[in-house]
Amino acid sequence: MTTTPTIYGIANCDTIRKTRKWLDAHQIAYEFVDVREQLPPSSKVSLWLEKVGAEQLVNRRSTTWRNLADSAREALEGGAAEQILLDHPTLIKRPVLELEGEVIVGFSADRYQQHFNV
Repeated sequence: MTTTPTIYGIANCDTIRKTRKWLDAHQIAYEFVDVREQLPPSSKVSLWLEKVGAEQLVNRRSTTWRNLADSAREALEGGAAEQILLDHPTLIKRPVLELEGEVIVGFSADRYQQHFNV
């Protein structure tokens, strides 16, 4: 593997913990970015939306989504997903794994095994 994957998420998220544990168990080095501490640049969020779409990237089961104003939900549905995700980074489904231009959202051991050939 030529580059190190980057994992975006929240440090205390159970899915992030599971992802990091899986990567560690398979001795895969990675960089972790806590989106609460280091907001991803708009170009990064734009790339994710381009690669996987808002339907996959927005976590509609999160507390943030449940507490989101109706106007923000409507704006998201109306095409303002990038700005809404930048304003509310905890709406980003976790983890976002980025490697060599590929973006994988959510954790799946089977998908990771296939992706990393382990």
